[in-house]
Amino acid sequence: MMTQEQCTHRNNVQSTEKPHVYKVGIYGWRKRCLYFFVLLLMILILVNLALTIWILKVMNFTIDGMGHLRITERGLKLEGDSEFLQPLYAKEIQSRPGSPLFLQSSKNVSINILNGKNQLVSQLIAGSNGVHARGKMLEVKSSTGKLLFSADDREVVVGAERLRVMGAEGAVFSNSVETPHVRAEPFKELRLESPTRALYMEAPKGVQIQAEAGDIQATCRSDLRLESKDGEITLDARRIKLLRLPEGKASPSGTRQTVYEVCVCPNGKLFLSQAGTGSTCQISNNICL
Repeated sequence: MMTQEQCTHRNNVQSTEKPHVYKVGIYGWRKRCLYFFVLLLMILILVNLALTIWILKVMNFTIDGMGHLRITERGLKLEGDSEFLQPLYAKEIQSRPGSPLFLQSSKNVSINILNGKNQLVSQLIAGSNGVHARGKMLEVKSSTGKLLFSADDREVVVGAERLRVMGAEGAVFSNSVETPHVRAEPFKELRLESPTRALYMEAPKGVQIQAEAGDIQATCRSDLRLESKDGEITLDARRIKLLRLPEGKASPSGTRQTVYEVCVCPNGKLFLSQAGTGSTCQISNNICL
């Protein structure tokens, strides 16, 4: 056990020692690094804020939209030229009132219409090789709503008052053609030709062939047939020529003449026979055999 004198001496020694002070904080190089990073962060914030303000100014950001893009109650409104790098899906595309609408592409412009099952039902492709359309029906109408052209799987209808074919070779039809009137341009000839097949002209109330300032010529390789089932065939002209008719055998006792009569065989064949005081068809009927 410590004596009273020892305790008094120890207390005196402790009272004479100075108290220790502990410093709390960042000092030295750590403090300088902290200030440097704070200053750098403030510079970055100011640069970022300046760039943001510059981008807003250049892109013309407003409450209504950005640049030439405006947000309206009806949708988006673009002013000037616009370029789309990905597909565009829209319900309606229209230009400003009084301004045209241009669609331009380096390859092609495709318009696809899909049904509720996401299946392609109509398509329009305009490219460097031409314009291709695909659909169940194609219609072209005038400004008044009159049908000008219509095409589907069954038929093609031309509703215009006149169809003009300007090609040098005319028009080629693989099947029948139904029209009330076929005529050529003024001072041009009209030719109806079937190179390898037959040519039929039919009408419930008659077929009229008329050339007011020219000739009518019918040429065929085999037979040319004029048939009237319930009526008659009338040849009405000032002069009727039947060329290259066969000539019947002349009577040996008769004199040679340049006057002939036209004879008809029972089968409808025509031939010439030298005229005499009476009919010589019976004498020259060897053509009918």
